[in-house]
Amino acid sequence: MGTNNYQDMTSQELAAKSRELRKELFNLRLQQVTARLEKPHRLREIRREIARCETSATQKAGAQPAKKA
Repeated sequence: MGTNNYQDMTSQELAAKSRELRKELFNLRLQQVTARLEKPHRLREIRREIARCETSATQKAGAQPAKKA
């Protein structure tokens, strides 16, 4: 998934995608510990996807105007 796709997502979609990616990373780490990981490069790919997702979420949060109390 490219960066442009993350920029088109809403903040709720970004949060859900981030949770999904973190679960996948957790599962891959478990596979790595038990020596059943077939594609070790997926760890790096998932970490980068999480970073892209979080960066887009941060940019969206910063783009919203501040509310006055």
